[in-house]
Amino acid sequence: MIDLQCFISCYQVRNNTTYQIFMPSVSTHNYHQLKPPKISQLIPFQPGQFFDPFHLFVEKMCRVFKMSHSGYYTWLTRRPSQLAINNELISKKVEEIYHSSKGRYGSPKITKKLVSMGIDASRLRVARIMKKKGLRSVITGKFKVCTTESNHGLEVANNVLEREFDAKGPSEKWVSDITYIRTQEGWLYLTAIMDLFDRRIVGWSMSTGMTARETVVAAWKMAIRNRSVVRNILFHSDRGVQYASQEFRELLKDKLVQQSVSRKGNCWDNAVMENFFKILKSETGYNTVYSSIEIAKRELFEFIEIWYNRQRIHSILGFLTHEEFGKSILKQAA
Repeated sequence: MIDLQCFISCYQVRNNTTYQIFMPSVSTHNYHQLKPPKISQLIPFQPGQFFDPFHLFVEKMCRVFKMSHSGYYTWLTRRPSQLAINNELISKKVEEIYHSSKGRYGSPKITKKLVSMGIDASRLRVARIMKKKGLRSVITGKFKVCTTESNHGLEVANNVLEREFDAKGPSEKWVSDITYIRTQEGWLYLTAIMDLFDRRIVGWSMSTGMTARETVVAAWKMAIRNRSVVRNILFHSDRGVQYASQEFRELLKDKLVQQSVSRKGNCWDNAVMENFFKILKSETGYNTVYSSIEIAKRELFEFIEIWYNRQRIHSILGFLTHEEFGKSILKQAA
C-alpha cells in the first residue's frame, strides 16, 4: 500500500493563498487537519488528474476533501456567466482608457468614456474596478506662482468681461494668461489664449524671456492663424505688463478687438485660464522639474495640441472633446 504520509500544498488559484494539508498513513485513523477546501481551490489540470508530488488522481483527492469528483468536473468545464463576461470586458476597457489618458482620468471621466462606447457602467462600479486594479488618477495639489507684473505705469483697459465666461459662438470671447514652467536650465514661460466658446487653446507660445514679443504677441499671431477674428471680439487677460504694452495693444486695435483686463489682485476675473493652468500642472505632475527646456517644450506641445485640444473630454462641453463638440454644433445648426 502506498504511504501517503507527506505534506501536499494545495494552492488557491484565485487569491494565491497556500493551504498545507497533512495526510498521515492510510493505516491510521487520523485524517484531515484542515477543513475541506472549496471546489474552486483545486488546481484545474488535465481531467482525471490533480497535480501533486505523487500525481494523485482527482477522484482520490476529491475523496480526501469530501467532495464529489463530478462536482469538480462541472466547475472545471463550466462556462463563465454573462455577468462575469461583462465584468471582464468593463475591467479591460477601464484599464485601456486609464492608460491611454496617462493616468489623468478618474472614475467620472472613465465612466463617461465607457458610456460613449455603448458600455453601461456606473461611476461606483468603475471606481471599484480602479481600486481593485490599483489605478488612481493624477493627484492634484496646490501650486501658485505669480507671473503677473502689474506694477507698471502703462494704461490698462477696464474689466469688460466681468466673469461672463459663456460665449454663444467662436471668436466671441478670448482669454489669456502666462505661467512659469520649471526646468533645470531655468524658467520657461508659457502663454496661452483660449476661446471661451469651446475652451480650445487657439494660440500659445513658449519662451525663455518675458518680453511682450516673446510671449503675448507670439501667442496672438498663432491664434489669428488658427481661428478667424470677428469684429469687436473681446480679449480678456490680467494686468500684466505684456498685455498692457504698446506693441500688443496696437495689434488688438488693428483687428478692432475690445480689450478687457482683470481687476487688480483678483485672479477670479480670469478664472477659466487659471483653471486651464491648474489642469495642465496637475495632469503633467505638480512640482515637475524638466531636465531641459527642449524636453519641457516637447511635453507641453504634446499636452496642448495632442491631448488637451484633441483627445481630452471636458465636463463643460458635456464630456465631449473639442472636435466632438464642434461636430455636435454643426449638426444642431443643420
